Amino acid sequence: MRSLPAVALLIALSALAGSWASEPPAAAPPPTAAAQPAPAPAAGTGNTDNEAAARHAKRTACINQARAKKLVGAQKTAFIKGCIGTP
Repeated sequence: MRSLPAVALLIALSALAGSWASEPPAAAPPPTAAAQPAPAPAAGTGNTDNEAAARHAKRTACINQARAKKLVGAQKTAFIKGCIGTP
């Protein structure tokens, strides 16, 4: 007989829970900045990637030329800077 109050409490709570479930859900909050997708890259970013790749390729070619000429130290540095075109 001790379980009778527990059963009555369970029935009362399930009735209350049923009334909450019939209410329409509240509007969902707007997504946070972390949940939003990242913005699309700007149109000009592809060009900068190509420029960086071209600079790297030119620098690599200049280093290989300096190695072929067997330059070392300050002479090698000066040759690479002149070859790349940096002041």
